[in-house]
Amino acid sequence: MMAEALSHKERTRARILEEAAAAMRASGSEGISVAALMKRAGLTHGGFYAHFASRDDLVAHAIDRMFEDSRAMLARHLSEDDPAGGLVSLIDHYLSERARTLPEKTCCLPSLAGEAHRLPAAARERFAAGIQRFQARIAESIRALGRDEPEALAASIVAEMVGAMALARSIDGDSARLMLTASRQRLKERLGI
Repeated sequence: MMAEALSHKERTRARILEEAAAAMRASGSEGISVAALMKRAGLTHGGFYAHFASRDDLVAHAIDRMFEDSRAMLARHLSEDDPAGGLVSLIDHYLSERARTLPEKTCCLPSLAGEAHRLPAAARERFAAGIQRFQARIAESIRALGRDEPEALAASIVAEMVGAMALARSIDGDSARLMLTASRQRLKERLGI
């Protein structure tokens, strides 16, 4: 039997999670007010509890949603047929000016890494698992290039991309662009791509 279309409740929950994910990427977990979030989603505050047990439950599920988006982004860029080209595409996308200026639409790691230790326990666990999956997918491409220690190199690549983007977002103009350009170039040099 084919899967049925999403129910109204499932669509509503998905809309709430989409709004929560965007808010967390832009302002961190403290940027989520249940009342404001429900208003942005076009729903009443009272309807929140039909979908989530608590604000902490919402944050944990929003983390899952953000890493689903990250998996899709990795799938768009990383290619099994062309690991070097895929890594170039990923690095250029991740460290782009667009990504710097639109945090609500890009990877959650630069926005949330600094506050992850303050997230509720379930959200911290999901965040850590998401990072591990993110790194593992990049390690697969590095392994396909034949590089030594692909897991360690992937961890270093992720750390530099996330750190470079987080710092670039903290400054403006030419300094931010220079930081992103330098990071893109050096990462590609390190990977030999």
